[in-house]
Amino acid sequence: MTQGTSNTSSRHLVRGLTLIPAAALIVTNVIGSGVFLKARVMTCNVGTPSMVILAYVVAGIFTLAGALTFAELSTVMPRAGGQYNFIGAAFGRVWAFLFGWMATFIDGAGSMAALAIVFAIFFNDLIGGALSSTNAQMISVGILIVAMALNFASARSNGIFASVVTALKIALVVGIALGAFILSDGMWGHYAQSGAAGTCEGVAPGVRLGFAGFGAAVVGALWSYNGWAIASLVAEEVKDPGKTLPRALIGGSILLIGLYVLINAAYFYVLTPETVASVSESSSVAGEVVARFLGAAAATVMAVGLMISSFGALHSTALSNARLPFALARDGLLPHRLSIITKRSHIPANAVILLSVCAIIYALSGTFDLLTDLIVFGLLIFNGLGVAAVFVLRKRMPDVARPFKVPGYPVVPALFLLATIYLMINTLVTTPGRALIGLAIIAAGLPVYFYYSRKIGPSRPEDFLGDGGGSLNEDREQA
Repeated sequence: MTQGTSNTSSRHLVRGLTLIPAAALIVTNVIGSGVFLKARVMTCNVGTPSMVILAYVVAGIFTLAGALTFAELSTVMPRAGGQYNFIGAAFGRVWAFLFGWMATFIDGAGSMAALAIVFAIFFNDLIGGALSSTNAQMISVGILIVAMALNFASARSNGIFASVVTALKIALVVGIALGAFILSDGMWGHYAQSGAAGTCEGVAPGVRLGFAGFGAAVVGALWSYNGWAIASLVAEEVKDPGKTLPRALIGGSILLIGLYVLINAAYFYVLTPETVASVSESSSVAGEVVARFLGAAAATVMAVGLMISSFGALHSTALSNARLPFALARDGLLPHRLSIITKRSHIPANAVILLSVCAIIYALSGTFDLLTDLIVFGLLIFNGLGVAAVFVLRKRMPDVARPFKVPGYPVVPALFLLATIYLMINTLVTTPGRALIGLAIIAAGLPVYFYYSRKIGPSRPEDFLGDGGGSLNEDREQA
């Protein structure tokens, strides 16, 4: 599975990611299918174009607050695993392990399976629906294997690939927007209209209009921003992390806000809000817009664009989440073989294989949708703990070097926590059963934790501060 175990203790992850690849990982991971689909539901939630865009701005501000906080924590702990380290230093190893358990075996692998199946769906659209269900499943498995193979390359090579895919994604979003503004017969008067009379297929009456509707729209927008913290997971492979990580996290978040506002503004320039709200669940708002200025070619363009988008997100998810089982294994919380780094490419190949195999099992079994739905509440808890760590560590370790500090502290991280608390309450009220089952799934990792942790001494915050083989200021060159 790897280059062997000899001299593996002297091998380290290589700092091969510069600013553009690190930021590209964020953008390509975040831009999946949400920005092309969510406008329909959000219009039903809030009624008007201006409120949809406001929901994206509000969600963007919350995302930026989280990115600013993680920028500080990542520069203090530039180790593989991101939140695993933040949570461990502030709240102890058991909470860190449960995050790593959930993000690896349930959310990470489940997300990869979902993206692979979405890729197969868009491929089927491209060829006119000719795929059987079995063949579609094989396409999903095949694309997971391709992503795994790509992740056997060095971090630098994967960063270059992510940069190329990100450029294509940005071109897709900007191209749709420019085509809408320049080539369509749209009008700004649509912004004065309402989508309240739209059919709103599948949207519950309780989340249409008013405060509840706006909250639901913000939740939808936050889903479109999901994945913004990915750079912290690969912090140990980022060059000059004290400067690069804050710039990547903040710059990537700001770029995403701009792109999301731009493309949603274009949607409503071309389509009335009532038309947007009446788009069927099986169609995308982006596809309807592109059809207005490309005609019959729209379906092909959108299918290819969404295939690129889903595969880019799949690749970056595989790259980043594989660093979690590696980090846990290196700290003695999973089998040692998962921490072995290859001699040639300096990547944790066994961890990459483990994550990919789990994703393939999910893709073949079809159980990932239920699993990922059930852990939403747990994700909110761990995101909240990750951001709350900045308060704990500011007090517990006031003298630790902080190359970057959260501007506007403590207000900025507090805003993120308030949003998280609101979403947790909303989840408990709307789907209490799923929230509790999700917690039970996460708690199932406790026996694994106790088995491996019995040979390890008590957890100390200092255990999570190193970068796994060098100091913060040491930039290892690509081997």
